[in-house]
Amino acid sequence: MRKSTTIALITTGLVALGCSSGGTDSAVGSGSAGDDKKATVAKVGEPARDGKFEFTVKSSKCGVAKVGTDLLGQKAQGQFCLVTLNVKNIGKEAQMFDGSSQKAYAADGTEYSADGAAAMYANKNAETFLNDINPGNQVTGVLVFDIPKNVKLAKLELHDSPFSGGIDVTLG
Repeated sequence: MRKSTTIALITTGLVALGCSSGGTDSAVGSGSAGDDKKATVAKVGEPARDGKFEFTVKSSKCGVAKVGTDLLGQKAQGQFCLVTLNVKNIGKEAQMFDGSSQKAYAADGTEYSADGAAAMYANKNAETFLNDINPGNQVTGVLVFDIPKNVKLAKLELHDSPFSGGIDVTLG
């Protein structure tokens, strides 16, 4: 009985955390507040909003074999795709940016997760994972995706939290 109570409390806490994250609000640029469906897909260089964050993808570069220095680094299993991203808190309270909540997709719909270990080497100040951003502040960092050598990324799905709906940004 105690195990089920603990599980119920944890589940309730996670649901409450998701609700307080501002998670399902998505917009690109100046989308209207009354839209029932997901906002238009953004492009590289265009601001895109999900919840309390405004994302701007600055650039993406694939074909990278290693991140870090000669002494400390990580080699790709396939190839690294490095996505330089600006994240601005547009909310009224601090919000944690979690690089592991971000996803990338190939044209065929195959989903790739961000590589947090490689991101530590690609970012000098670790701004792309578990970083609280205060209201009005912004950070720029690099998301790293380890994908097969013959794959090209088509889009990113960016999230203000693990529970948000996300916003798509095309890379083409």
